[in-house]
Amino acid sequence: MARSMLVISAHAADFVWRASGAVAMHTGAGGSATVVSLSYGERGESGALWSRPGQTLEAVRRIRREEAVAAASILDADFVALDLGDYPLVIDEQATQRLVDLFIETVPDVVLIHAPNDPFNPDHPVASQASQRVRLLAMGAGGVPAAFPTIPPPAMYAFEPHQPDLCDFKPDTFVDITPVWPVKAKALEAMGAQTYLRDHYTERARQRAFQARYIGAGPEVEYVEAFQRLTPEMRGAL
Repeated sequence: MARSMLVISAHAADFVWRASGAVAMHTGAGGSATVVSLSYGERGESGALWSRPGQTLEAVRRIRREEAVAAASILDADFVALDLGDYPLVIDEQATQRLVDLFIETVPDVVLIHAPNDPFNPDHPVASQASQRVRLLAMGAGGVPAAFPTIPPPAMYAFEPHQPDLCDFKPDTFVDITPVWPVKAKALEAMGAQTYLRDHYTERARQRAFQARYIGAGPEVEYVEAFQRLTPEMRGAL
């Protein structure tokens, strides 16, 4: 059966910079993917838009949604916006229940989220903690019958933060995204509000490819995304 992926992004563009290659690899192999944007990042993540004279909050929100929808479409992923606002991002019980419902609706095999720590962005740890909590709520008590629908335990990975060495990020999973780099590059181009990050994440993908050679990647691997697994892994043998 086709595998299901769920990506939870604090702001509209976070999933594009950090995980769009993995999403494109997943959908390219026949899997389904749903990207959840908790906010549009309209207040704190849209600098290029706020430099325009006469800019309004509603206009920024609209543009950011259009950009994120376009990027998700390029990746062949569904896009769901909760529109909770940013800086600060507040996830109340109503939003928590909506996320639980999305877990149950999509029954993900794998979930990609923000790293638990980020001393430079107040919204990313909030999104990470909520995502981990929601996973547990959607699972119930580990396969024990409950009064509500539950899902099997999905694997959960943190995608790479902007400054990994200062965020306690310890990558243990490297995904070769070379085959879909043109797709990711197109998704990067869709995010016009933060053009300054395109070069940064292009170089980061090249750097991770170089590091991946120490774990067996060949010279044909040019672009890699790094992740940290947050859940235990079940194996039949080592």
